Amino acid sequence: MTEEPQDPRLEVKMAAAGPLMSFLIAAILGGAWYVSQTGRGSVPVTAILGYGALINAVLGVFNLVPAFPLDGGRVFRGSLWKRSGNLISATKTATRISEIFSLLMMFGGFILIIVSDFVDGIWIVVLGWFIKSGAETSLRQTLIGETLSGVTVGDIMTRNVYTISPDITIDQLISDYFLVNRHGGYPVVRDGKILGIVTLQSVRGIPKESRSSAKVEQVIGHAEPMICVKSTLSALDAMHKMARERVGRLLVVENDLLVGIVTRGDLMRTIQARQELGATRQPAIAPQIGLPRDQTMNCMQCGGQVPVGSRFCPQCGARQEKS
Repeated sequence: MTEEPQDPRLEVKMAAAGPLMSFLIAAILGGAWYVSQTGRGSVPVTAILGYGALINAVLGVFNLVPAFPLDGGRVFRGSLWKRSGNLISATKTATRISEIFSLLMMFGGFILIIVSDFVDGIWIVVLGWFIKSGAETSLRQTLIGETLSGVTVGDIMTRNVYTISPDITIDQLISDYFLVNRHGGYPVVRDGKILGIVTLQSVRGIPKESRSSAKVEQVIGHAEPMICVKSTLSALDAMHKMARERVGRLLVVENDLLVGIVTRGDLMRTIQARQELGATRQPAIAPQIGLPRDQTMNCMQCGGQVPVGSRFCPQCGARQEKS
């Protein structure tokens, strides 16, 4: 899954579908194997059906292991998420369980390597490492997704965009832009029309002796692709688009006009700042603390109930300003 489900029930259903499909295929192949064996079918066909049924059954059992990010681990996380209403807390708990399980697997694999079976021990160690690294990667992805939740490209883009003419030389581009400003790429614009992007990497490919005569328009085609987005695009979708297209920046265009630019550095700084400040998405429905209405007020950040006079929200920890 490229994106996290937005509902715990949906995650449980999606995760359970994988093992169930494996068991269904195993049952079908197992039935076909039984018919072929009792009917004295071809030995190769019977063997293929039997091995197919066995492999799918083993795969289904393996995926049911409550180790995140396997399907069983996602079912476990979805259950925790549904109970607590906090995706990050549920993911951290599922990740810790997965790390313990993976470490036990790797320890058992090393024992097996030393005692008896080298090949099987190596496979168990590799599987344990796979589960551990997968859980850690999924946790990072979840934290990033929650950190960028509600943030749009328009919130983090650079609005005062430096643009360059396609008619200037590479030497001018280097001396007036790359050596003066911190940006690694600039939109190339002529008469209000965006022609492309020229980057530091594309300029490096121009021989030094040719830079005084070569024009910017000559290197546009050798630079990274020009990808345009709307300012309403979510920051998380922008990050995914950069990864898919293998680009370091996106041009923000509204009504065919360049209104901003967002880079990978903008996204990284936003993620770092919001994580340091704890500015992540809170549960859609904040837990209620059960006090009479006249003794509580609404949290300024998550909307949950806060006892009158409290300085911090008991649900999200946000500081409450005095009214």
